[in-house]
Amino acid sequence: MNNKLELKMNNTSSVENIISWLFGVIVLGIGIINMFWGNDLYFGIFLALLSLVYFFPVNAILKKIVGFTVPKMGIVKIVLGLFIIWAAVGVGELFNKVELIKLDF
Repeated sequence: MNNKLELKMNNTSSVENIISWLFGVIVLGIGIINMFWGNDLYFGIFLALLSLVYFFPVNAILKKIVGFTVPKMGIVKIVLGLFIIWAAVGVGELFNKVELIKLDF
């Protein structure tokens, strides 16, 4: 019975890892879009730095340097993710910048 519980915990951990890495890559992409299209260099750098929270190797480095880490799928990451989506779509006008990219190609 212990093995089933451990297997379930490992599967949940794998799903959380995949979701975290996927969201981190998406936010990094949004940051890069903001850096190069639409004159939002600093906002793009800000989003790119925030995306690092979702990569677990960066969390390990953060723990060594600062002494604390952001929990895997804690409320902090969920609230941060909602803030990033709101900022990128609403304030950052992501869809307008995607249209600019389409015009460039």
